Amino acid sequence: MHKDEVDLFLKRASNFLEAAKDRFEKQDWDLTCFLSEQAIQLYLKASLLELVGEFPRSHSIRKLFANLSQISEKKIEYDRKSLRFIEDSYFNARYLDYKYEKEDASDALNIVDKLKKIIDRVRKDFRNRKEEK
Repeated sequence: MHKDEVDLFLKRASNFLEAAKDRFEKQDWDLTCFLSEQAIQLYLKASLLELVGEFPRSHSIRKLFANLSQISEKKIEYDRKSLRFIEDSYFNARYLDYKYEKEDASDALNIVDKLKKIIDRVRKDFRNRKEEK
């Protein structure tokens, strides 16, 4: 396993999430959405690296989440619309003349929280299966 890389990605994901929350408090909705996407992207990559030793070289939250779903024995329930929203935040907040509102930023933080819980459950289940073998 690539423990040092996993730890680095998890630390960065945590830092991005804290920065997103800070930007929310400062009413910077665009950056809140962008940083939320960065946080969950790195969290997904860290989790895939930890569990299977690699992750696809992609920024797509949907693709990364699909990869995580493939290694889970249990069906993972998630809202594709939410995945698309958080994934689009990466591009929209940086490059387009698009302005996020407070509700969007709040949604982004809530989506990240929900996705982290799902990812943590998959990580726990995967480790438990590995220990049973």
